[in-house]
Amino acid sequence: MIVNSCYSKILLLVSFLLISKVTFSQDISFKISNFKEQKQELRLAKENIAIADELRDEGIENILAMKEESSLFLKAIFYYKIAQDFNPHSAELNFKIGSCYLFTNQKEKAAGYFIRVMELTTDYPSDFLFYYGMTLQLQGDYLRAVKQFEKFKITAKSKVYDRYQVLVKKFIKDCQGANEIMRISNRVWVDNIALNTEFDEWSPCLSADGELLIFTSNQPNEKPANEFGIYDQDIYSSNLISRKFEVTSPIFELNTENNDVAGGLSYDGQRLLIFKHEQGNSDVFESKLDGLKWGIPNRKMGEKLRGGNTDGNETFASFDPPDVKVYYITDGGYSGNKNIYFSGVMNRERNLWGKGQSAGHEINTKFQEGSVYIHPDGKTMYFSSQGHNTLGGYDIFVSYVDDLGHWGEPVNLGYPINTPYDDLFYSATASGRYAYIASNRAGGIGGLDIYKVTFRGSDKPMSPDVQDQLIASIAKPVSDNTIAKPIIVEEKSLTVFKGKVLDAVTKAPIKAEIEIILNETGKIYTSFFSNSATGKFLLSLPSGNNYGISVSANGYLFHSENFDLPSEDGFNIVTKDVKLKNIKVGSNITLRNVFFDSGKWEVKDDSYAELARLVLLLNDVPNLKIEISGHTDNIGAESFNELLSQRRADAVVNYLVEKGVDIVRLSAKGYGQTNPVGSNDTPESRASNRRTEFEIIEN
Repeated sequence: MIVNSCYSKILLLVSFLLISKVTFSQDISFKISNFKEQKQELRLAKENIAIADELRDEGIENILAMKEESSLFLKAIFYYKIAQDFNPHSAELNFKIGSCYLFTNQKEKAAGYFIRVMELTTDYPSDFLFYYGMTLQLQGDYLRAVKQFEKFKITAKSKVYDRYQVLVKKFIKDCQGANEIMRISNRVWVDNIALNTEFDEWSPCLSADGELLIFTSNQPNEKPANEFGIYDQDIYSSNLISRKFEVTSPIFELNTENNDVAGGLSYDGQRLLIFKHEQGNSDVFESKLDGLKWGIPNRKMGEKLRGGNTDGNETFASFDPPDVKVYYITDGGYSGNKNIYFSGVMNRERNLWGKGQSAGHEINTKFQEGSVYIHPDGKTMYFSSQGHNTLGGYDIFVSYVDDLGHWGEPVNLGYPINTPYDDLFYSATASGRYAYIASNRAGGIGGLDIYKVTFRGSDKPMSPDVQDQLIASIAKPVSDNTIAKPIIVEEKSLTVFKGKVLDAVTKAPIKAEIEIILNETGKIYTSFFSNSATGKFLLSLPSGNNYGISVSANGYLFHSENFDLPSEDGFNIVTKDVKLKNIKVGSNITLRNVFFDSGKWEVKDDSYAELARLVLLLNDVPNLKIEISGHTDNIGAESFNELLSQRRADAVVNYLVEKGVDIVRLSAKGYGQTNPVGSNDTPESRASNRRTEFEIIEN
């Protein structure tokens, strides 16, 4: 790596160039014979070329080793352009600048430099055809690109071709398969969104309800740009207002004096994975939203070498429901390339995580994987890769997990989601109807821009999510998009439960613990807290389970909900505020996760988790006395319903006594069908009337 030692000379040269420029119409090399009267300027120009050559050579070696370092090429361009201002008519210099642009987020600028090379000379460098082929591939001219790569194979010296042959074979294969990928398209809209600037915006991280977008940008900030005119990377957020993301603000509590990059957002928008550079490499950290501010990031996946974090670089990451795994990009795996790994939690309290494991040979390649996102359904992975068949650069792929936990063969999402440029950082709503990506495709505002992807789906709407349909209805198609073969939009099998936790009387927001229980096993699926400042919460519940949900806070009675979601259930959104009642005489709640077989009164096993919470409440408040009440619908004889409800209430009391609760604190009453909460006119209302409650009678 070069030490920057020539800045004073560079400034001198820049001032010279303002008054001294050469104008030629043919290839002019940097020789003294061509600049006899400008020896000092020539010397400084050649010094800058030497600095740039070293940077470019290092960058190319990284590329050939299946690594990346775009900053090296950006720095090289900076020095090359100083020399170019002195002499813009060097074919070799134009070639070097163009080849550097191919490995930055400003790829489309490369073409102009290669055209200039061909205007100036026919005596091309030995590797010109390779880079020119890359330029044609970027333009989607796949047939001509293949011809250039094939010519390069024939004409390049063996030592030169040997260095490039892995990439040449890969690019030829991609070009030959591009037409097939193009046929995957096109019933989607891909739109550049309003928050993009002339700088880079990338790594969009979306909450499952689509209302919060967190991203990274190197747009100007309060910190000065570096000597190359580049600003530090900072983390920004934007909220959905009138169905658009427009107004952005930096997250000051997360942005430091160094580069800060968002890696992945929890589905409820209250936990953010970022990666930070420390001690020469980067690890994954987690910040939690505390009220309206983000907390100090703590290292996720344990300490270095004890969990998923290694002595390599761990970067863009994704939560995996129910938050027992984290998927991430690392170059600390077996291959040394950027691949997708995951780490599982072993002890959350002690922040102990298992060693990183590869996502599998179906996913990882010998090339680079650039980003990963696990959908809230827990069954779908979206990731970007250079290694599978692509249109060029990074493409976005989808893979589905099988019953054994293995990820299946990836499928390219096709055009216009993917282009010959770099397309990365897929993040979607829970419904899957729209997503956000980052791309440096031609026609953008900056280098990397964020784009919204709206799936039009089939002729019949695939989802009952009204919000998604409204967003899709106002999207504007890109100008070059065609409506052809529909991309398959698989309806996501999950339910989103969202709302606020509030005080039942004052309506003030409450920070409450929310536990999701798998009723069949009584095990905790996941747990988290509602936001202390807003009371907001969001749950993502994949179909195929019976879930018990408990909401609890100090000084309040717990609240329970039940979601029985068969495997065949599709996507649904339930919006409901949870209103917690104070612990006082007269307060009552429905035990929605206490179950009995029809016409019977034995407490079913999947009720135990709910009753355990009631035991805990009674132990925490030793003076509490309660009445357990049973209620039925109006089906059947009134006398039988009264008897059935009484025996069910007695059964609950008996269970509580078995768990150590003093019988004097408990009473049981069967009300039969006399206290309905619904009309009994529909199956749904009758179901709400069949319930077990408890009421505080003394405190």
